[in-house]
Amino acid sequence: MSRATTVSPSAPPTAVIKRHPAHAVPRRRFLPLGPKVSMAVYASILMSLLGSSSAPTPLYAIYQQRWGFSPITVTVVFGVYAVAVLSSLLLFGKLSDHVGRRPVIVTALVVQVVAMAIFITAGDVGALMVGRVLQGLSVGAAAGALGAGMLDIHPRRGGFLNSFAPMLGTASGALVSGLIVQYLPAPTRLVYTVLLGVFALQALAVLAMRETVSRKSGALASMIPEFKLPKSARASVAVAAPVMFAVWSMSGLYGALGPSLMRTLEHSSSVVWGGLPLFVLAVSAALTTITLRSAAARTVMLLSIGTLVAGAAITLLSIGSGQGGTWSVIGFFVGTVIAGVGFGSGFQGGIRLVIPKVEAHERAGALSLLYVVCYIGLGIPAVIAGVLVVHGGGLITTSKEYSIALIVLALAAFAGLLRSGRREKREQLSAQMSEA
Repeated sequence: MSRATTVSPSAPPTAVIKRHPAHAVPRRRFLPLGPKVSMAVYASILMSLLGSSSAPTPLYAIYQQRWGFSPITVTVVFGVYAVAVLSSLLLFGKLSDHVGRRPVIVTALVVQVVAMAIFITAGDVGALMVGRVLQGLSVGAAAGALGAGMLDIHPRRGGFLNSFAPMLGTASGALVSGLIVQYLPAPTRLVYTVLLGVFALQALAVLAMRETVSRKSGALASMIPEFKLPKSARASVAVAAPVMFAVWSMSGLYGALGPSLMRTLEHSSSVVWGGLPLFVLAVSAALTTITLRSAAARTVMLLSIGTLVAGAAITLLSIGSGQGGTWSVIGFFVGTVIAGVGFGSGFQGGIRLVIPKVEAHERAGALSLLYVVCYIGLGIPAVIAGVLVVHGGGLITTSKEYSIALIVLALAAFAGLLRSGRREKREQLSAQMSEA
């Protein structure tokens, strides 16, 4: 067997360099994904996770028809997801600060794949509950790690994507699911099959990425739930938390009662109409996040409170007696768009107010705590609303009471924001006087 030879481009024409056959084709070393691609992958995962959480919203009416459960069961299923997210945030929220972002995210994606498989084969409410619990555990574990990973790569862009990606994911999940259910075959299986494939591909992409933080001891200790914040961020969290609770409570209204409200106001059983309120709310929030990305955090928070009050008030008026009709539906969606501005600005403003105050190794824990506040606001009021729909005044009365409660919450958050502003001014004045 003759030996393979290659000619060196830098050698004279007559020079021949001999090489062993085993080295004739040099092997390329594996190169991990670059920062920009990694950022895009992390953002896409956050979108997919939030999209999958809103994907069942248009399906609840179908499940209700097939399995014959009451409206309170819908809000319990919704609330179970929120409780699972909360539990996961408390247990695993800081884990990626110790073991790295990639292991936590890949594990969360594997759990999502299992959840999607359960949804595909679900035959009763019990299976739906199990799927929602696994889904919530996955989202809770991944949320802090994904957000911190994006901040590790680029603090400014990462902060923006932490606010933008969840909104876009929520919007796309509700609408795409509704369209698939309405117009494509296998309505209760196809959307989950698509998501299963997406999560599997994303897990492979994460395995091809560089880790953004070094491992450190204390992983097991970090899983003991505790509400501990760096001293530097405590004042900011006290300001941000009431606003974030209020805006996510608004999201809970649209996620839990939105489909039923649309059936009542529009007099339509279309699942696309059922998912449209949450879609409009989330799209409005996403566009607000883009528009206000350069505005001061406190200004954004004030705008959030004002638009949340206005949106809830218009929604309250549009519901009216529950008779529905064209003007009632138009008013409902106008209120939804304005409330979406409050949702997007409140969530973005809260993150931007808190995260700059913490160190890199504290990011996942701080983000997870903010998500705890958000999901308490998302879950608890929605479950209470479900109980009131069945055992209280019914859907229309409960929706009005929910809207009034949101207005009260927003005004309370406004009072807290004003107090914190006055306190900061006093502290700045005191510091200036001390320097003088």
